[in-house]
Order: sequence, then C-alpha cells, then structure tokens
Amino acid sequence: MNQITVYTTSTCPYCDMMKNFLNEQGLSFEEVNVQLDQDAANRLVETTGQLGVPQTEINGQWVLGFDPEKVMNLVK
Repeated sequence: MNQITVYTTSTCPYCDMMKNFLNEQGLSFEEVNVQLDQDAANRLVETTGQLGVPQTEINGQWVLGFDPEKVMNLVK
C-alpha cells in the first residue's frame, strides 16, 4: 500500500490538480494544509528546503509541484 501525503495551501490550483489526479488514479492520500498548520509548514521546509506547494511525499520520496509522471513512477 502506498503512503502518500500531499502538502497544500487553500489557494493553490496545482494542489487541486494533484489531489484530483491521485483520486482519478484511485490512490488514497492524506492532505496537510500548510497554510492552516504552521508546524507542518516548518517541517516541510526543514525536510525538503522548499516552501512551494504542492509537495507530495510518496513512500518516502518527494515530488515537487504537479508531476503526474513522477507520481506514477513512485507508486507501487
């Protein structure tokens, strides 16, 4: 089973595209809105060095931005 977390903000169109893509692929995921959760935002920057969203963690690997091809390469 894939472990997928999508880090988003409330106003990010690419975040919606990523969530829609995962749903279309039948992949379940957890969403963390870094706009509402400052601790998560801080952890994200510490982990990836990036503040931009979406950032998607798939089984311990990171996808920056909306990159469906990379997502499909990482899922089992």
